[in-house]
Amino acid sequence: MRNSVSGTLQTTVLFLVVAGILALALSGSLGFVSAGVNTFLVSAQTWVSTRFVAIQDFLTVPRDVAALRQRNAELEAEVARLQAQVVQLQSQVADTQALAALVNFSRANPENVYTAATVIGRDPSPFLRYIIIDRGSNQGLRRGMPVVTEQGLVGRVDAVIGSAARVQLITDPTSAVNVRLERADREAILTGTVAGDLILDLLPQDVTLEIGDVVLTSGLGGSYPADLIVGQVINVRRRDSDLFQQAFVQPAVDFAQLKLVLVITDFRPVNITPLLP
Repeated sequence: MRNSVSGTLQTTVLFLVVAGILALALSGSLGFVSAGVNTFLVSAQTWVSTRFVAIQDFLTVPRDVAALRQRNAELEAEVARLQAQVVQLQSQVADTQALAALVNFSRANPENVYTAATVIGRDPSPFLRYIIIDRGSNQGLRRGMPVVTEQGLVGRVDAVIGSAARVQLITDPTSAVNVRLERADREAILTGTVAGDLILDLLPQDVTLEIGDVVLTSGLGGSYPADLIVGQVINVRRRDSDLFQQAFVQPAVDFAQLKLVLVITDFRPVNITPLLP
């Protein structure tokens, strides 16, 4: 009997508590309680989420770093390969353009016969100016043949073997080229120097020189054909006490970038030294 009364009392109290809570909820009196509970739940959820992300990062970061490092190494290797390919393609384009320029030059000057050659070496001496080309006596090259590019005069063949030849540049200190000034129509001798400069000598004082004057081969002496472009005057030295004036010439050919040349194979130099007094 007592247990039955106690159960009925508990049920009644629980019903009254639920009814009271519902009444308070319907009247809006539990809003602050709900807000507090929600704030607590959100804070708890944020704390749990932060700790979970931290633990997840701690467990997965080493694996991600290793994957990123491997991917970075793969990308660096790909970039290096592409850069090498770009350099190779640029070199091929430059060679093609140089070859096309030589072809155009030979077509524009059909009075001569040309043999194209590639520069395969340079004299290591700082005082000599020579290059080595990959054509020789097997291709009909002979000592003394002029060498040119589409820009102008390079030099002449100095020594020949079967498959290669050595070319003395006009900037060599032992080189001497008979030239003329196009505007003044006067002859002079162009010599090289140890420093690789070009100097005009034996110019009379009455010759008027101007910066930019074009220098061409004169054909005198029999070493070179006439009217090959050599360069331009860039500086003039004149002193009243000297019999001759002197000028520095900028070569038309960029010898530092020389890769392809043309050898004029139908020109035969003439040695007139025995005829000179």
